[in-house]
Amino acid sequence: MDVYLASPRGFCAGVVRAVDIVELALAKFGPPVYVKHQIVHNPHVVADLEAKGARTIEHVEDIPHGAVVVFSAHGSPPSDYDAARKQNLHVIDATCPLVTRVHNEAKKYAREGKQVILVGHRGHQEVIGTTGQAPMTLFDEREEFPSDGWKQGVEVAVLTQTTLSVRDTAKAVSEIQKRYPAAIVRNDICYATTNRQEAAQELAKLTQIVLVIGAQNSSNCNRLREVAIAEGVPAYLINGPDEMNMEWFKGVKRVGITSGASTPEKLVQAVVKALGPASVIHIGGGEENITFTLPRELRDSQKPANTVSGD
Repeated sequence: MDVYLASPRGFCAGVVRAVDIVELALAKFGPPVYVKHQIVHNPHVVADLEAKGARTIEHVEDIPHGAVVVFSAHGSPPSDYDAARKQNLHVIDATCPLVTRVHNEAKKYAREGKQVILVGHRGHQEVIGTTGQAPMTLFDEREEFPSDGWKQGVEVAVLTQTTLSVRDTAKAVSEIQKRYPAAIVRNDICYATTNRQEAAQELAKLTQIVLVIGAQNSSNCNRLREVAIAEGVPAYLINGPDEMNMEWFKGVKRVGITSGASTPEKLVQAVVKALGPASVIHIGGGEENITFTLPRELRDSQKPANTVSGD
């Protein structure tokens, strides 16, 4: 058996920034540091940070008065910031800058009087944060085309969740443009999502089965699995080697492996080791070199030596 490893894979710049923020907040303020929602959608990352003193909380109201809280990389609605002010919380915002850009676009177009349409998955944390920024209509391409909330005779601006399928989003936007040919369409799918999906597509063409390493609640991991399946190969989303079924590999000589933007590289290497391939072949466009600036209050902080990373 040969293993084909897709590149790029694993941590994106937004995830690196978010994890670093929690690490630095723990070093600067001491534990506990509360995290509103999972900092990123990966249980191994969350568990590693919680072992160091982070505490993951779903509702701002459950955080003790005056505590330090990091808002997750997915973005939060204004109501969370309002609740934090009422409880005198020290908020450190780890929202991915590319998600913040979508928030700013939503507010801008709403101020201009445009009807904002968000293409995204209902209930996802990023969508919850974005829909809270301004009045808008959500179009989840997995559902029926919404029949209400569509005004006629107004300018329309289309935004998207950053971690969607490139292919499915294009179809959804096309559906909107049939009704609103003059709609302004923003391409908000992030570079990391696009790059990983392109690499996964190439991977699927070269292999007989694809393993996507990552969490079941990770949007970008699920999209990678769908990309591989669309190329006609079986694909499985697993968190690590303990979730593999060796029956999958009977008669298989070429296994493809990739991972989502919130998956530590150590999990990928653990899967490769468990498979014990004759060779490991690297395919794709190479690694990314994008970085994002930390919040001002943490820029001079020293990151602890023992940190959560993609390695």
